[in-house]
Amino acid sequence: MKFLLDNWILVLAALTSGGLLLWPLLTQGSQGGVVTTAEAVRLLNREKAILIDVCEPAEYAAGHVAGARNIPLAALDGHKSLPSNKALPLVLLCQSGSRSTRAAGMLRKAGYANVQTLSGGLAAWREANLPVEKSA
Repeated sequence: MKFLLDNWILVLAALTSGGLLLWPLLTQGSQGGVVTTAEAVRLLNREKAILIDVCEPAEYAAGHVAGARNIPLAALDGHKSLPSNKALPLVLLCQSGSRSTRAAGMLRKAGYANVQTLSGGLAAWREANLPVEKSA
């Protein structure tokens, strides 16, 4: 006990650094998951995840991930293309990742349990040389 009292600054520094290391793990549940392109492909292939592009229709037509459903962010709430099974894994993406993060929060509030966002969005998908298609 005397050691702790004599070295309270070291103890405080150790507790602070430990807390800072644990902070991302503790807050990850509230932010939801962010997946890389490789993790997204694994979810799509092995867990039958549904890929949802929250870009505007014009952006979607200019280029989108093959097989992605287009549900614009503004129309996301209660959209008919959303799966009725709220336990299915969903992977959301947009051009850069900012709109998909907002969309993930909306879907979690709507009761979807397994919502992930693609880190880097469509730009990261293209950088990984994964298939992109254009609408006619």
